[in-house]
Amino acid sequence: MRILVATAVPVERDAVARAFPGPAREVPLPGATLHRVPPSYDLLAAGVGPALAAASTAAALTAATLEGAPYGLVVSAGIAGGFQPEAPVGSLVVADEITAADLGAETADGFLPVTELGFGTVTHRPPQPLVRAAVSATGALPGTVLTVSTVTGTAARAAALRARHPRALAEAMEGFGVAEAAAAHGVPVFELRAVSNPVGPRDRAAWRIGDALSALTAAFGKLTPVLESWNPHDR
Repeated sequence: MRILVATAVPVERDAVARAFPGPAREVPLPGATLHRVPPSYDLLAAGVGPALAAASTAAALTAATLEGAPYGLVVSAGIAGGFQPEAPVGSLVVADEITAADLGAETADGFLPVTELGFGTVTHRPPQPLVRAAVSATGALPGTVLTVSTVTGTAARAAALRARHPRALAEAMEGFGVAEAAAAHGVPVFELRAVSNPVGPRDRAAWRIGDALSALTAAFGKLTPVLESWNPHDR
């Protein structure tokens, strides 16, 4: 099974690549470049934010289909903010739900997700057997990972997100976009995040990006046997 791993930026992609012993081979795509590593992984720095992540992931999925070698799984991976105290800095989170937190409308009565407006979707659910196996292998926390277009920078915003999404453990900016592209191609999606900072007031002194990237590398070292042994029909 071929697996596409989409990160936001090259430093995250390179952290994933360090989990693999072999060198990567660059494969150009329209607007993006894959880093192909054996036995069956393509790593993609898809860009920041849900729109660019969706577009880049869709390009990779389309190219694979046209080659006659479609992907069996898409993984959204990278660092993220963690909701405290459930997801402390340095922890790993596996999404059992990938939810667009700010896709909808603000009203006088509060926020309405796009589904309550009568169209679209706001949540994708990764295959639960794969989630359970990944949690067991990596020690990650299972829960909702929110996708936002604007990173949370205040305590009030963090509290509002948790009130709407009480199972949320982390927020990032790409997972829902990657999931939308995967769903359009009928490919299951999975999301793994290493927590680099608390969700809330922006305190750069509290960020541990290097530690989170190291945790991401270690997690993929444990995760690859799970991904390679997972049966795509077991959803």
